[in-house]
Amino acid sequence: MKISEFKNRLEQVENFTIQLPNRTTIPAHFHITEMGLLTKNFIDCGNTIREEKLITFQVWLAADFYHRLAPSKVLKIIDASKNLIGDTDLELEVEYQTESTIGKFGLDYSEGKFILTPKETTCLASDHCGIPADKMKAKIGEWKEKVSCCTPESGCC
Repeated sequence: MKISEFKNRLEQVENFTIQLPNRTTIPAHFHITEMGLLTKNFIDCGNTIREEKLITFQVWLAADFYHRLAPSKVLKIIDASKNLIGDTDLELEVEYQTESTIGKFGLDYSEGKFILTPKETTCLASDHCGIPADKMKAKIGEWKEKVSCCTPESGCC
C-alpha cells in the first residue's frame, strides 16, 4: 500500500486497527514509535546497482493498556514526518516485533482493518543466476534431500 492510499483509508475509519498475517489483531494500545524514509542502495547478484525507497513506520507495544491511536493522530504523525518523507507516494513498510526479531511487513486493507502482509525475498537478477524459473519460487521448508531407496535398512543391498 502506498502512503496516499493509507492516508485515504485512515480518513474513512473510526478506529486504527492492525491485523497480523495470522489474522490476530495487534492489541489496540500500540504506539507508532518511528516514521520515516528508508533508502536502500545495493548491488544485486547480476552486478546491477539499485536503489529502493520506502516509507516505514514501527509499531510497538507498551504496558499502557489505555493508549489508543485515533486515525486523526496517525495522520498528524504522517504530516509531522513530511520533512523526511516529502510528497513522494511511496510504498509503506511496517516494522513489528515478532517472537524473536523485528518483522518487516507490507500493508493491505480489508473490511475496516489494516493488514500486515508477509514480505518475501527474491532474486532481482534471475536472468543472470542460471536458476530455472520453476526453481526460483522455492520456499523455506520445501527443499528436501533426495533419499536413495537403498538405505542400510531397506534390504536392497
